Amino acid sequence: MGEYKNVILECDAPAAIIRINRPKALNALNPETIQEVSNALDEILEKEEIRGVIITGAGEKAFIAGADISRMPDMTPQEAEKFTEEGQKLTLKIEEYPLPVIAAVNGYALGGGTELALACDFIYASPNAVFGQPEVNLGIIPGFGGTQRLTRVVGPNMAMEIILTGRHIKAKEALRIGLANRIVEGDLIGEAKKTIEEISQRGPLAVMYAKNAVRRGKELPIEAGLELERSLFGLVFASEDRVEGVKAFLEKRKPEFKGK
Repeated sequence: MGEYKNVILECDAPAAIIRINRPKALNALNPETIQEVSNALDEILEKEEIRGVIITGAGEKAFIAGADISRMPDMTPQEAEKFTEEGQKLTLKIEEYPLPVIAAVNGYALGGGTELALACDFIYASPNAVFGQPEVNLGIIPGFGGTQRLTRVVGPNMAMEIILTGRHIKAKEALRIGLANRIVEGDLIGEAKKTIEEISQRGPLAVMYAKNAVRRGKELPIEAGLELERSLFGLVFASEDRVEGVKAFLEKRKPEFKGK
């Protein structure tokens, strides 16, 4: 595997785990870490046995406590825009990633932490997870997609309140407003691994196309979304996996999918 300074990559098929590993900085995202996460995602795609990704934070306090504020005092507007561009590229890469990505939020997920979690397909949270977009407290605004994705997940009114107040959202409230899928009392990573294991038993192409349909379709008018679904349905019907899946169902046996 590649060499990483700020990220720990673990591959335990069918799951890969990316741990943001800057615990002294509460796993804050700096340009180097953003690049390393991107590189880790590329490396994972080279491993056919991996069927899903878990992103979490090292240590017990933070998932990702935000972008690295220590770099901001001397940033010019042009440098700031470049920094947000890199952060947005990473969150878009996660959102468009062909494999399922679960955010296992194990503590503070503020600013860029919430934004990166929002880019994942869904969020599992520990009871001590804390979300928020506190950028207005610093006189700035969310820059890694928070104004766009939070609105799409919790609705414009709730997103507006969270962003304009900069307040913290604890795990129970995150669950109530639909930001988190579930709160895991025990082994957070273990629970996320179970979900990846469950998904790994399904048709790989079907999982990829279904994710594509949901992600792209939510931005489209219903007619265009249905057209997208229809097109992807046709594509998956051309696969060997479809033949195997239907045949296995009729023969009352477990399918042997090959991702073809």
